[in-house]
Amino acid sequence: MDHMLYTAMSGARQALDQQAVVTNNLANVATPGFRAQLQAARAVEIKGDGLLTRTVVQSTTPIADFSSGPVSATGRELDVAMMGDSWLAVQAPDGTEAYTRRGDIQVSSEGTLLIGNHPVMGDGGPITVPQGSQVAIGPDGTISARGLTDAAKSVTAVGRLKLVSAPERNLLRGADGLFRTANGQPLQVSETARVASGALEGSNVSPTEAMVSLIDNARRYEMQMKGITTSSEDAQRANSILSIG
Repeated sequence: MDHMLYTAMSGARQALDQQAVVTNNLANVATPGFRAQLQAARAVEIKGDGLLTRTVVQSTTPIADFSSGPVSATGRELDVAMMGDSWLAVQAPDGTEAYTRRGDIQVSSEGTLLIGNHPVMGDGGPITVPQGSQVAIGPDGTISARGLTDAAKSVTAVGRLKLVSAPERNLLRGADGLFRTANGQPLQVSETARVASGALEGSNVSPTEAMVSLIDNARRYEMQMKGITTSSEDAQRANSILSIG
């Protein structure tokens, strides 16, 4: 009876893990530049002495869906949409460099450019702009600022977004939703990377598909739990027969 119990138990655990992934995707359906997380499962035989008699379900390493999201015009000068395979460099909480497709840039009270509370990286580190200035971003990531009291043509370049181009296979998704290189080394600036100012790339998560996955995982979990219950009931009946004998 424990053969069925092993399979159902591991299947239920995998269904819960998958449900967490789908729930996170659904929660980020409106997050600009979000890349959906994908997860698969495979059967693994439990190795030991004698013949292999147990098989469990094991989740594979989570990967990301790198398909592009819809691009929409916002008219906001600090919104940028990454073009092609361009990625924007930001500073992770641990101080390392990470990459994102999110482009809704904000300005902190100190003048630091932020994306989701992560400082935006430039050629020499996090980028800051003069407080109260009007900021514009060019296609190559060049940031220009004009003070409120400056003349209309008095525009000063204050920095440049660090834009990189990275093949999908070289990027790994972190628990914080940011991407990093497989070897942990920062990427070099790409001179061909471009952004579209006044636009945002949306999430590539389909709400309809995510809701269907939620229902499918819930039913799969119920099926596995029913298998566990059935296995327990069968074991009790077998024990009863043996005790009678």
